[in-house]
Amino acid sequence: MTRSVGDVMTRTVVVVPGSAPFKHIVRTMREYNVSAVPVTDIDGAIVGVVSEADLILREDPSVLEPHFFEGHTRRAERRKAEALVARDLMSTPPLTIGPQATVADAARAMHEGGVKRLPVVDPDGRIVGIVSRIDLLAEFLRADADIEAEITRALSERFEIPAGRLRVTVSDGVVHLEGRIERRSLVPEIWSSVRSVPGVVGLDERLAWELDDTVVPVSTVPWVGF
Repeated sequence: MTRSVGDVMTRTVVVVPGSAPFKHIVRTMREYNVSAVPVTDIDGAIVGVVSEADLILREDPSVLEPHFFEGHTRRAERRKAEALVARDLMSTPPLTIGPQATVADAARAMHEGGVKRLPVVDPDGRIVGIVSRIDLLAEFLRADADIEAEITRALSERFEIPAGRLRVTVSDGVVHLEGRIERRSLVPEIWSSVRSVPGVVGLDERLAWELDDTVVPVSTVPWVGF
């Protein structure tokens, strides 16, 4: 079972309108113990995100000093340092994800975007939740017995391996797999199937096989005289 963002996200989201004053944003972050807040328009659609990094620019006097030769990034930072409301402080466009995306998709988006959390939006751009790094890691708290049962069932159904041919045990999320299978070429598929189960931390595979069908036989070509 591949888990989706909708399975792990937090459904209660703290947001602020574009007109929210600087102090209100700081107070909201402190009250709810969050490091960023989505900014929404009057229809509830997300238009940006204000983070601690956006707010802290005000504490650096050098950012407020204009320079004759300054790039786009520095000009943007100076505008944020002088901003008074959320619409001028926020980073936009916001990096978001849909509830049907997989946990792997969310992890990849966070890594590539350099963010700790992602607003989850519906097709109209309205926020339906938020997913953080800790939400993605929560699946690793899954009980070993549940992981073991799902792997055993998945291997039986997908590969039609007779009962008793494989021994699956799970300890602290690490799957120990022993037994004998029909063909060696099934091993990578078994690995993939096991690792796709939510909560799997690692795999200790010690399988044997009846037939090594990964070896390509060398054809015997008769010598032809010239």
